[in-house]
Amino acid sequence: MTTMMKAMGISRYHQKQLEEFVLPIPAIAPDEVLVEVHAASVNPVDFKIRDGVLRLLIDYRMPLVLGFDFAGTVVKTGSQVTRFKVGDEVYGLPRRTMVGTFAQFFAVKAEDIALKPKNLDFEQAASVPLVGLTTYQAFNELMGLRSGERILIQAGAGGIGTFAIQLAKVMGAYVATTASERGRALVERLGADEVIDYRAVDFWKVLHGYDCLYDVFGGKSLDEGFKILRRGGRVVSLNGTPNARFGKAQHLGFWKTEALRAASLPLTLREKCYGVTYNMIFVRPDARQLAVLAGLYEEGRLVPVVDKVFPLAEAQQALDYSQSGRAKGKIVLKVR
Repeated sequence: MTTMMKAMGISRYHQKQLEEFVLPIPAIAPDEVLVEVHAASVNPVDFKIRDGVLRLLIDYRMPLVLGFDFAGTVVKTGSQVTRFKVGDEVYGLPRRTMVGTFAQFFAVKAEDIALKPKNLDFEQAASVPLVGLTTYQAFNELMGLRSGERILIQAGAGGIGTFAIQLAKVMGAYVATTASERGRALVERLGADEVIDYRAVDFWKVLHGYDCLYDVFGGKSLDEGFKILRRGGRVVSLNGTPNARFGKAQHLGFWKTEALRAASLPLTLREKCYGVTYNMIFVRPDARQLAVLAGLYEEGRLVPVVDKVFPLAEAQQALDYSQSGRAKGKIVLKVR
């Protein structure tokens, strides 16, 4: 096997264009596996890391290969690894300190991956881990979504939304979502019960008494979203301001947690005013949950939604397309 690989990443924060690196294939620790990456998913977190938005949470060393989730084949196992063998087809989400899936090979903790769904190809499987685990953890751990409850999922035709609608329906919820007329047919096919054309009407003016809000945008959309909830409702955001509750959960330390407490004061006041609970989510790897999701795909209760597949060398174009907000479903890099 060759000793070098190609990868795409950055040499500094705020770098406008990704660059191609030729790097040594990574060595693995005893509790890791080496994966030949067939496909990697593109996510908004990739350009947020590139632009330095997340440096308060984690400051990466440069140069940095981007990419969070992936699907591929195990080519080497560490001495302590018993769950996987060479040749296994796997998918996963590495812990936040181990980004770098925009590469031909990737070393990952064995406990952060699972066997990929048998009925999905590598590109489809790579589209799942980050959005799947984020939403699974949001619905089950932070939100406590229950059968029969009503939830608004913003941006239903996007990468997060196309998965979240399906999982909410699997969990027995009534789902409203926002989408353009161009995205209406897609979100209805995925199970949305009510579709709000965001270009024609403000969702907070027509929805009332909802149990849960899954916020994708933050900002005004999040602020107004509190209005649609009943007292006792729950908000989980991907892009809102982290609060002190988040700081404590992420073990950020006293001073960072207090800084978040101050920065999120407007949201804390809205929590109290509307009698709801607000949380921001930062996903973690979880092999057991990946196995649950794989089962749902294999049973046909979930289906992958991939908008475009780019070759690894066109990672910049893929990131630009992600940042444009026009994607209907996930964007994937075909590596092998």
